[in-house]
Amino acid sequence: MVVAGEDDRLGAGIEAVKRTVDAFDLACSRFRDDSELSALNRAGGRPIRVSALLLEAVAAGVRAAELTDGDVDPTLGEALIALGYDRDFDLGLDGRGATGAAPATRRLAFTSIVGWRTIRIDIEAATVRLGQGVSLDLGATAKALAADHAAAAAADAADCGVLVSLGGDIATAGLAPQEGWRVRVTDDHRDGVDAPGQWITIHSGGLATSSTAARRWRSGGTTVHHLLDPASRLPASGGWRTVSVAAATCLDANIASTAAVVRGQRAPAWLQSLRLPSRLVSDEGLASHVAGWPSAGDDLAPAAALGRVIA
Repeated sequence: MVVAGEDDRLGAGIEAVKRTVDAFDLACSRFRDDSELSALNRAGGRPIRVSALLLEAVAAGVRAAELTDGDVDPTLGEALIALGYDRDFDLGLDGRGATGAAPATRRLAFTSIVGWRTIRIDIEAATVRLGQGVSLDLGATAKALAADHAAAAAADAADCGVLVSLGGDIATAGLAPQEGWRVRVTDDHRDGVDAPGQWITIHSGGLATSSTAARRWRSGGTTVHHLLDPASRLPASGGWRTVSVAAATCLDANIASTAAVVRGQRAPAWLQSLRLPSRLVSDEGLASHVAGWPSAGDDLAPAAALGRVIA
């Protein structure tokens, strides 16, 4: 979704977003055999020369792991595949995981796989090397990074303020309308306005929502979701079904929202310490607000929306 501050300039913004999304898909998709990421995952530990875009995306994934002590880990590709997430979600995943056992019984199969600390990025040579047996999945960061890039490109092309939403990852660029951007926050970005959620208004920065309710499927007789706890390489079960975070960029918002789902009850204090306005919804549907997240219908103040770049 693309919204422009000037309606007559929307077309230029949409074209810029399409070009950005296409470039990210070719560089970062785990579901395309011809993507750069797929080639990197097939490299068997050899250094591979990559584009500037994939280099940035991999660096963003490593940064996410560093900032969250590994709670957001880009090296969960094989674990997601074992659970059946081996194709685009819209193509259907039910029954595609390993059969004959619930996911919990397969936990030990992944304990020997080394993780994000084995990734080696050489900026000067523009190469990336993965540890033996490591498979990248950049889903926790690449889409948010794409939203940031797309918003910047759209604002430049349209010469006005824009809001871009890529699957619920929201980025803004340029000058917002005087009334701000009105956003509906729900468990799933595809939900209608009648679904449980909250209207807020943002003026700048990025907004991301991570949810265990949005991408679920059956694997080995058990319902699973796509947000994995790197410690177990199984779906996170920390007590939050949805976490929405506002930050200076969509990328930082997504890093924080994903880590919060994994961290469970430790998440509110962590988000508060970072001064990142957040809305956390428990498995029972109870919403909690921290660090200046507004009441229903209220503005997220510009200073708060910019939050703090996680560092």
